[in-house]
Amino acid sequence: MLFLIAYIGSVVLINYAFSTAPHLDIIWSAWGGLVFILRDMVQTRFGHGALVAMLAALVLSYITSDPSIALASATAFAVSECIDWLVFSITKRPLHDRLWISSALSIPIDTFIFFGMIDALTPGVILTALGSKFAGVTAVWLIMAWRLRKQAIVS
Repeated sequence: MLFLIAYIGSVVLINYAFSTAPHLDIIWSAWGGLVFILRDMVQTRFGHGALVAMLAALVLSYITSDPSIALASATAFAVSECIDWLVFSITKRPLHDRLWISSALSIPIDTFIFFGMIDALTPGVILTALGSKFAGVTAVWLIMAWRLRKQAIVS
């Protein structure tokens, strides 16, 4: 439940931050890495229920943020969620691999859609957003892979 609340809260807060202080877009783009990790954790615990969490976060974002930011967020999330859904539904690889594969496909697309729609597509923002998102998902992948190896040794 903690990941669910943190995910919804992070989406709302990051959209609010982009609305109220767009000049700090590099900071907010780094925070975006956390949102992807939280989304993946919600997806692993609630499955397709993650879509309901995303919808709740986007409705709250629309109420609290600039509507153009909320629309860009909704569009980017919808596309990246579809990619994630496909990867999680089609591939039979271990969970940690599916998380990394889905992120490798969805993170760049999400980044370009969101920042393109809010007119903030600069090299610094792109590098920060992609770097933070890939660093986060790689850290989660390494932790999950380590746990699997540790369990295999114990068994």
